[in-house]
Amino acid sequence: MVETLHVSERRACAAVGQVRSTQWRRPARSDEEKALTEAIIALATEYGRYGYRRITALLRAQGWRVNHKRVARIWRREGLKVPAKQPKRGRLWLNDGSCIRLRPRYRHHVWAYDFVQDKTRDGRKLRMLTVIDEHSRECLAIEIQRRLRSQDVLETMADLFLTHGMPAHIRSDNGPEFIAKALRDWLKRVGVKTLFIEPGSPWENGYNESFNGKLRDECLNGEMFYSLREAHIIIERWRQHYNRVRPHSSLGYRPPAPQAIIPADQLYTTGGFRADCPSQNTTLKVT
Repeated sequence: MVETLHVSERRACAAVGQVRSTQWRRPARSDEEKALTEAIIALATEYGRYGYRRITALLRAQGWRVNHKRVARIWRREGLKVPAKQPKRGRLWLNDGSCIRLRPRYRHHVWAYDFVQDKTRDGRKLRMLTVIDEHSRECLAIEIQRRLRSQDVLETMADLFLTHGMPAHIRSDNGPEFIAKALRDWLKRVGVKTLFIEPGSPWENGYNESFNGKLRDECLNGEMFYSLREAHIIIERWRQHYNRVRPHSSLGYRPPAPQAIIPADQLYTTGGFRADCPSQNTTLKVT
């Protein structure tokens, strides 16, 4: 307007109701803004299925003092978003291998387990048994095989009982692997109560269903597995990340089981057993 009508800047700004400083003042971005933007883009690139709130939690874990509103503003400005779909990708490996619902009240009160299916590049089936602690949301195990029977479920649970101790209850659906007589009899003998959901009501096993959805969305849907061994490596790596790093919204955006260092003087007791794992004194007989 100033150049076209040959009027002063003051008169032009008064005519359109605009502050004069907008004509000459340029917004200044601090070096921190640039570094923060780069950090957000890097995390969004690495964790493509995370939204800005979970990215905010990861930034705070890295030491950034930032709230979700600022991250959301940068998120929108940079055009970041979680894609509705993602293509599977293959990996190139180097030689170095680089009911009435019982609500959980405490850790190891209620565990839940369920099956997830996928396939390798050749079309062969992959079957996964996922086991979670409903209170802490920690994924205790993901057992991966071509086929999983009730005996495989029993052996997996025996290993977990020796590592973590025995839960008070285990929740599952009514699949044949979970209602098998041998498994139920064994759980009864070791003192673990079973909770079976109503047929056709997966929402009654909501904690495990939610975890399985995250596993599929953040790992299985984005990975092309060429072998059973590759699936073991990638899925176990994701499980460790889920437990130790991934912010969980229902836990105040903290990970379920962040990695901690046990002081050397507290690691062992007189008998040679770990002080933080008294269940190692327990002997379970699998039949």
